Amino acid sequence: MSGEVLINLTPMETRVAVVENGVLQEAFIERSRRRGIVGNIYKGKVVRVLPGMQAAFIDIGLERAAFIHAHEVMAPNTPADEQVSISQLLSEGQSLVVQVTKDPIGSKGARLTTHLSVPSRFLVYMPDSPHNGVSQRIEDELERERLRELVEACHAEQELEVTGGFIIRTAAEGVSKDELFADMHFLLRLWRRVSERKVTAAAGTVIYDDLPLFIRTLRDVMRDDIEKVRIDSRENYLKLVEFAHEFMPGSEAKIEYYPGERPIFDLFSVEDEIQKALGRKVQLKSGGYLVIDPTEAMTTIDVNTGGYVGHRNLEETIFKTNLEAATAIARQLRLRNLGGIIIIDFIDMEDPEHQRQVLRMLEKSLERDHAKTKCTGVTELGLVQLTRKRTRESLEQTLCEPCPTCGGRGTLKTPETVCYEIFREILREERAYNAETYMVLASQAVVDRLLDEESSAVADLETFIGKTIRFQVETHYSQEQYDIVLM
Repeated sequence: MSGEVLINLTPMETRVAVVENGVLQEAFIERSRRRGIVGNIYKGKVVRVLPGMQAAFIDIGLERAAFIHAHEVMAPNTPADEQVSISQLLSEGQSLVVQVTKDPIGSKGARLTTHLSVPSRFLVYMPDSPHNGVSQRIEDELERERLRELVEACHAEQELEVTGGFIIRTAAEGVSKDELFADMHFLLRLWRRVSERKVTAAAGTVIYDDLPLFIRTLRDVMRDDIEKVRIDSRENYLKLVEFAHEFMPGSEAKIEYYPGERPIFDLFSVEDEIQKALGRKVQLKSGGYLVIDPTEAMTTIDVNTGGYVGHRNLEETIFKTNLEAATAIARQLRLRNLGGIIIIDFIDMEDPEHQRQVLRMLEKSLERDHAKTKCTGVTELGLVQLTRKRTRESLEQTLCEPCPTCGGRGTLKTPETVCYEIFREILREERAYNAETYMVLASQAVVDRLLDEESSAVADLETFIGKTIRFQVETHYSQEQYDIVLM
C-alpha cells in the first residue's frame, strides 16, 4: 500500500490530507484561532470541586473551564488501585499542572489529567511513571523484547537524570539503538525545560505547547509506506526538512515542495472528498449506500443495498454489500473523525460464516486507524458496536455549525403546521387582549397557504372572533418564523 501526505498552509489555516492508494483516508484541519490543544501542558487553577461527581473544574486560560476526574489526579503516596475523594486531592484556588487529553468539543470544556507525558517520534516520556511499555500495535514478541532491552540500555547510558519511564511507539519498530538514544536525550532535555517553567509560570498559562499540525503530522503519521510528503509553503517546507533532518533522519528525501498553480488539495480530489464527508449518505461502488447519523451520545451507521441487485441470490448480494460497507465504514470513521460509541446496522445475514467474515473485514480495515478502536462484536439485535477514541472535534464539528433555521434538528415544520400554530396563537391573543385587527407576519410559503388552502379556515376564525385578520410576507423570515401584531 502506497501513501502520500498533502499539506496546505495559509496564514489562517493548516490542512493536512493522508491519501492511501489515491484515496483520501484522513483530513486534519487546524485554524489559527481554534488550534487543537491536546497534549499541551498548562499551569491551571482549581475553580470548583464537585465531590458528588468526583471531579473538578480547572481554569487553564481558555474560554470554558476544563474538567478533570479524580482518577486523573495523582495522589501522593497512595496505591494506584485505591480511590481517593476529589475533596482530599484538590481544593478551590489551588494551582495544578495539567495536560489536555481531549479538546473542547461542542459545549464541553477540555478534559485534563495530571499524568503528564511528552511525545517524540519513537518514544513517549512519562516523568511520573517508572515503568517502560511497548505499543500493542507492535505484535512481534521478539521485536517487543528487543525494543525493551534497547530502552533499558539507553536508560543506563543517559547523561541526564532519568526519573520516569517510556512508552515505545509503533513507529519505533525496527529502529536502531542510536535513533532511540537520540529520541530519549531530546525528550529528557525537553522535560527539563518544562520542569523549569512549571515553577515560574503563572496560573492559566501554557507550559508546554505541542508542535504545529504540519510538523506533528510528520512525527505521528510518517510510515515506511508513505512515499511522499508534499507541502505548498516554501517557508514551512524548510522547517519540515529541518525537523526531519534532526529527528527523522532518512525521511527528508520524501518531503517535496509543491509550487504548482493548481491547488494542492485538488490532487486526488481531496476537496471533493471532504465535501462528501459532510453529507449523511455515502454511496458504495456496488450501488448500495451508508447513512451516517452522529448524535450527542453515539453515531449510528445504517447499511442499505440500494440499487445493487447482485448476480446470484439475495444472501450473496447482502454479503457482498456488507463486505464493501465494512471497508467504507472504517474509512469514514477516520475521514470524519467520528469518536465515542458507534453502532452499525449491517443488512441481516443468515449465514454465520458471512457474519464472521464481515466482522473480520471491519476489524482488519480498522487496523490502520491511528485512533484506538475496540470492536465488541454483534449484539442480540444483530448490531455491531465499537468504540473509537475521541480526542478532537469531528470534521463536521470543525467545518460546520447547527442550521439557524432548524436549530440542528434537520427538519422544518410544514407550512400547514405553522398555519395551525398561528390560528391557536390568534385565539390566545384574542382572549388576553381586545385588538381591533390582527396582522400576521410570516414567510412566503406560510402566507400563500393561509390565502389559498387555509382561506376557509381563516374566514371561519374571523367570524368566530369577530375581527379582521390581515397577512404580510416577510422575505427574511424562515418557514417556522411568524409574528402576530395587534392593531
